[in-house]
Formats: sequence, structure tokens, C-alpha cells
Amino acid sequence: MTRPVDLRSDTVTQPTRAMRDAMAAAPLGDDVFGTDPSVNALQEKIAAMLGFEAALFMPTGTQSNLCAVLSHCGRGDEYIVGQQAHCYRWEGGGAAVFGSVQPQPLDHAADGTLPLAQIEAAIKPDDAHFARTRLLALENTLGGKLLPFGYVEAATGLAKSHGLQRHLDGARLFNAATAQAAQAGRHVRDEARRIAQCFDSVSVCFSKGLGAPVGSALCGSRELVARAHRIRKMAGGGMRQAGLLAAAASHALDHHVDRLADDHALAQRLAAGLAGIDGLMVEVPHTNIVFVDLADALKPKSSALIAQLAAEGILATGLYRLRFVTHLDVDAAGVDRAVAAIRRFFQA
Repeated sequence: MTRPVDLRSDTVTQPTRAMRDAMAAAPLGDDVFGTDPSVNALQEKIAAMLGFEAALFMPTGTQSNLCAVLSHCGRGDEYIVGQQAHCYRWEGGGAAVFGSVQPQPLDHAADGTLPLAQIEAAIKPDDAHFARTRLLALENTLGGKLLPFGYVEAATGLAKSHGLQRHLDGARLFNAATAQAAQAGRHVRDEARRIAQCFDSVSVCFSKGLGAPVGSALCGSRELVARAHRIRKMAGGGMRQAGLLAAAASHALDHHVDRLADDHALAQRLAAGLAGIDGLMVEVPHTNIVFVDLADALKPKSSALIAQLAAEGILATGLYRLRFVTHLDVDAAGVDRAVAAIRRFFQA
């Protein structure tokens, strides 16, 4: 039986054999007591890698972002964030629901950035009529797009000059670093650290392109991580023998960072294969995510396309905008199968 080609997301990856072996061999303790050696080792590793004093292992990126915002902000505070940012749009309004922290969403420019003038204009004066602006939250990558490093420096510098804290949702930080490193001719890990050091806190996901089954880490100062630890407990994120999961994340950091360039190359291969189909507008990928827009006349066919692809063992998502994500369980043959199936559908 031909193996399915799952292009729905990089969250669908399965642990490799070597990762499973690392999990099976992981020394365990009780992370609620702070005595799980595999969790502690992971936290020390990711904090050192990104240049922070401390880190905290979390079950999910959503919880990691929530703990970050609530550690930076209190009741009646607000954070500036993009309309399409995951920690605003796709995480259930957690900061507002659980922390009474108000989001101040801004529209993105075409490249995914938040215009600097709009950020500055959104910062509230010190007046009892307004929520207190405490935090700027950015996401890198955003919809697979790399935020230009010059912009990251400028935006975080602007925030700092106004006394704001700065948080990065770096769910795909290492994808961003891979793209940035390719542009600058530097090492991926150096670029990840360079991006991270523009911020006071960074959330990193291990269960997307890095291929671990579960988990994220929040990096920051010891004081911030201590606050986040208390919030994590309230949010139900204290796990016991979590070293099984931490060992997978640690293995991913050691073995799956450098191979992200392969995913980016496959995304380019997919985009090139779909180029030239009438009515399809293919966005040139920065990283491992390919978006395809359908012309108005083709939009009614989107559901039929997804169904036909599924019938051929190719899984994708989207209605009026298709999304294809490459990852460590997709190879060149799988990408070529997807391209051929999509071309057959639109040529029928």
C-alpha cells in the first residue's frame, strides 16, 4: 500500500525510530517537583541555545504563549499583536479570558509585518481611560513568511524605547532561522539565537518542523520563567514523568534542526510544480508552507479538489486558499505525487 502524503501541517509528523529510542532511554523523575532530569536538561539546552537564563517545558505552544503574556501583563494591561497572529486569533482568546489582558490587534502589511507607525500609535498614554500597554507580541514565521531581521530589530527596538516588553511566538523559530541563515550565509543555530535575543521571551515549538510528538518551551529571564511556572500550574500544565516527551524534544534539537532546509527545498519544489496552472496563484514559499489562491471561477472546485486528493492518498487543507506544508515525513516523491494529482484535477 502506498504511504499517504500528508501535507496538512508539520504537526502530523511521527517520531523517528531514533527519537523513540531516545524517549525509551530517558531518565525520569517528577517535573512537578522539579526532579525530572530529562526535562531539566531540555530546559537548560534550549535556554542556552537561544541565550536566555531559563526555560520552561510546556505541553503546548498555546499554553506557552498564554503563560508568556500573563507573565508580562496583569489585569487591565494590554498587548499589541497582529490580527493574524496565532496568540491572538487561534488560541481561544486565552489572555483575555484567563488573565483579563486586553489584546490590541493591528492589521498586517503584505509581508506579515506590523507597520512601525501603527505600533507606535497603538501605545496608550498613561491615562486612567486606557488599558496599560505592556507588551508587543510578534510571530516568526507568520503564515510561513520570514519577518525580515531588520524589521524585527526595528520593531522590538521601538517597543523597548517605549518601555514595552517583547514576546516572540517562535512556534517555527528554527524555520525562520533556516531561511534567514540561507540569506545571510550563517549557521541556523546562530540565526535562531540572533532572532531570539531581540525579545524578552520566546516560545519555541518542538512538535512542528522539529518533529517531536508534543511540547513547547518558554524562554526568558529567571524571574519571568518563575512567574510562568506558577501560571502553568494554574493552567494544568504541570506534568509528572514528562521526561519521555522532553527527551523527544531534546533529540529534535540535536538532530532535526539542520534538516529543516530539506523541507524548505521541498516546498520550493511543490510551488514550482504548481506554477503555470491556469487560475492558481502560487505564493513563493519562504519556508515550508505553500499557499495557493484560487481564481474566483475555480473556488467552487476547492472542496472537490481536497476530496479527490484524499482519495489518492494526498491530504491537504483549505477552501478558497489551499495550504500545503512539507515536513520530515514528506519526500520528493510525495511532493511529485501531489503536483501530478493537482495538475490532473485542473486539466480534467
